[in-house]
Amino acid sequence: MSFRIGVDVGGTFTDFLLLDSDGTASVYKVSSTPDDPSRAVLDGLTRMAGDVAANLKGFIADIDLIVHGTTVTTNAVLTGKTSPTGLLTTRGFRDALQMRRGVREVQYDNKYPAAKPLVPRWLRRPVSERVDAQGAVVHPLELADVDDAINRFKAVDIEAVAICFMHGYANSDHEQATADRVTELMPQAYLSVSSQVLPQVRFYERISTTVLNAAVGPILSRYLTNLTARLTDQAFTGVLLIMQSNGGVTSPGVAAELAASTLLSGPAAAPVAGLAYATPHATEDFITIDMGGTSFDAALVKDGAPAITTDSRVNRHALGLASMEINTIGAGGGSIAWINEGGLLRMGPDSAGASPGPVCYGRGGIAPTCSDADLVLGYLDADFFAGGTIALDRPAAEQAIAEQIATPLGMTTIDAAYGMYHLMNVNMASAIREISVQKGYDPRDFLLICAGGAGPIHAAAIAVELEIRRILIPKESSIFCAAGMLHSDLKHDFVRSYHTPIAASAIDASRFNALIDEMRKAGDAVLAAEGVATANRTAVFSVDLRYLGQYHEVNVAVPAAQLTPPDFEAIASAFHAAHDRLYGYSLADDDRQVNLVNIRMTAIGKTEKPELRDDITGTSVDAAHKGQRAVFLPSQMAFATVDVYDGDAMGSGHALDGPAVIEQRNTTILVPPDHHLACDALGSFLLSVS
Repeated sequence: MSFRIGVDVGGTFTDFLLLDSDGTASVYKVSSTPDDPSRAVLDGLTRMAGDVAANLKGFIADIDLIVHGTTVTTNAVLTGKTSPTGLLTTRGFRDALQMRRGVREVQYDNKYPAAKPLVPRWLRRPVSERVDAQGAVVHPLELADVDDAINRFKAVDIEAVAICFMHGYANSDHEQATADRVTELMPQAYLSVSSQVLPQVRFYERISTTVLNAAVGPILSRYLTNLTARLTDQAFTGVLLIMQSNGGVTSPGVAAELAASTLLSGPAAAPVAGLAYATPHATEDFITIDMGGTSFDAALVKDGAPAITTDSRVNRHALGLASMEINTIGAGGGSIAWINEGGLLRMGPDSAGASPGPVCYGRGGIAPTCSDADLVLGYLDADFFAGGTIALDRPAAEQAIAEQIATPLGMTTIDAAYGMYHLMNVNMASAIREISVQKGYDPRDFLLICAGGAGPIHAAAIAVELEIRRILIPKESSIFCAAGMLHSDLKHDFVRSYHTPIAASAIDASRFNALIDEMRKAGDAVLAAEGVATANRTAVFSVDLRYLGQYHEVNVAVPAAQLTPPDFEAIASAFHAAHDRLYGYSLADDDRQVNLVNIRMTAIGKTEKPELRDDITGTSVDAAHKGQRAVFLPSQMAFATVDVYDGDAMGSGHALDGPAVIEQRNTTILVPPDHHLACDALGSFLLSVS
């Protein structure tokens, strides 16, 4: 027997999907170990080994593939615990990292403090050199400045060095010469060079991304080294792949070199998983939501293509690498309820996390959370949480809500608990509007795919807020991202800047083609190094365009048919349509120029995907009936006795009408009145308005 495993390290739980060679899937969750996430990974593997009646070493020896999403780099930036980093940049520009783009983050608050730079000013060292936008050398590189900076870095035990020169994307010679000198004099330092990390225009985005990469590089490198050593000690000889922010996977070596590509790696697997689980419903338009213990992630997929952005923020620091466009807010089962200065109820973003956790966990938590409210409202079973492995303390949850929320607000405990539940749903619906309505999409046109251990309790209520009529809850929803990782391809992103009008009469087609060929060769080299056969390699292209005088660009996909030869008129037409969808107008009838800014390519290496097996169970759901319990129904604003079903015993052919509760080992689905639930061919739960 051989195995494949998807691993998603979260803030509260570490999730696993175990697939054996027969296609049987098993779900596992263990508490995360923030001090050393690799311990939680081994804890999960140990539990799996026990279930398959094998010793740990023998079980790990039978694992063919592990795909791992990690929050190591994200947590380092969020907590401010990044590696000591030095920056080498063109003389006169070392404050660009702190000045950013000179735009207020909060437009009408001139007292809002700027984000603290990851590199303090005294470690941002100027280097005399200058290249212009065309790549011509204006001032030669003075290596004496580099040597002085290195001496300073060595004196204070700098672990990582970022190199970012003006127009380094147009001519990388100065950056490369500087990198060679740093390697010579600081061979142990982690090196991050802008012309390798993000060779494109926009100096602040480039310098910020290069610094982010340097600041988390040593941390990720140490973690991957530690993880691979632990696995090797246990006789692991399979393939280990790391999830990236762009929804693809890569080898540990490539991930360590471009550590910033993992800053959003965990949530990026959700849209990938959504494509697999939506197959029985003949749609490629859906919104995925994932509500865990700490955060809520929402992503939109249109025509089978997840939205990608190159303008992310990680703890307010710009990240220019391609990432899934995922809106993340502090809304999870552990989100803490509190009352603001105006006497209004608020939920999150602070979370009780894995330790101490919600009050009902009985682990020392004292602040009422979303999970406490769900328990008080009857949505959770105190004796069957996590399959009965964790006994929940309902009286303690009621007391915390009563003392800290209900009494100060002058309401009953139940009303306060429902207020917490409702406010969570409103917050999550607002997060979905940001990636749909604000991007020109009507959420009512999309299937809502709900995941996460806490998500299915709230799914129907969120859908009501958005007037979405169909919700899909995968059978493996509690470890949705871990499942998505096993469906991910190898992906690597490349970018080249070329600023020119895109009209055929103005653009240099030969230069355009040369940049495309250059990226193709680079992509082939990386995929070849990862062992991907030529037949399994593909490349997807897009361009960043804007109208003359505009500040921001719009990314437009370029089909292969428009590349050979380049059809600049068709590309411009696609831009006009995209601009109209995003902003409500286009200048297609105007003689204003459309300008090209960047050419982008994603090199894709196809991987072997697990097959989702049809789940044929039967037509009667009675065998899955567990009993009844009192549940608070918002439509009636009162408790009612509803039927409870064993979700793990349900499958294709089963159907029921609400109100009802479906309990799985790791999640619970609330089916409100006027809703119908049916299991699809894969055993997933399709919830629709009756």
